[in-house]
Formats: sequence, structure tokens, C-alpha cells
Amino acid sequence: MLGILSTIFGSGKVIEKGMDLIDEAWTSDEEVAENRVKTIAAKTQAKVDLLNAYAPYKIAQRYIAMMIISVFLFIMMNGVLGALYGIVPMTNVEQALAFANKMWLGEIVLAIISFYFGGGLVSEFNNKDKSLDTKSKS
Repeated sequence: MLGILSTIFGSGKVIEKGMDLIDEAWTSDEEVAENRVKTIAAKTQAKVDLLNAYAPYKIAQRYIAMMIISVFLFIMMNGVLGALYGIVPMTNVEQALAFANKMWLGEIVLAIISFYFGGGLVSEFNNKDKSLDTKSKS
């Protein structure tokens, strides 16, 4: 039969390639399970690679957050302690507070802290929701 088909189509290799394509179109349950395992492994490796790629960014993020927060706390503590012990007149503290409010300094620091700690907090809540969903389904 292959001899007749190869005569019609010109080559036995064309028929073999066609048969291979047909064979690849149909997947068995074992092949589906194998592909699923390979997909999970590839996704896991991609997540690990992504975390490794973000490692320098996280160090820079911590450094910047600590610099800004330490300056903010230094300014706030100087104002509070200076006003408390009478070293700084209250009018100067009120002017500094008005300036900080006008520049939205507190909101900026709150945003930095939220971005720094918020990502882990949100992912923690997402993980708890997923674990609760899997427990309720079983």
C-alpha cells in the first residue's frame, strides 16, 4: 500500500511525515499527564527565575525605604523632643508641621511603607483564601 501511495505522492517520506503528524494529533492519557507535569515544572522554574531576577531590586527597595523612613523619623523625633523639652519653640514646630502637611510627607512615607510591606501582606491574604477554598472543597 505504501508503495502505491509513494508512487502517487512521489516519496515515501511524505507519507511517513503525514503519518507522524496524525500520530502527534492524538494524545493518550499518559501523554496528557506527562505534558501536565512538564507544564507545572516549567511554571515553577519560571517563578524561581523571576524571584531570582527581582533579588537585586528587593535589596534596593529595602535600602531606599530605610533611608526615607529614617529621615522621616529623625525629623519627627527632633520636632517632638524639641517641643517637649522646650529646645524648639512651638511656632517652629507648627511651621514644620504645616510644611510637612503641604508637601504630603506623611502620605508619601505611608505609601512607601505600604508598597514595602503591602505586597507580602496581600500575598499572605491570597494564600490564606486559597487554602480556605481547598479545605472547603475537600
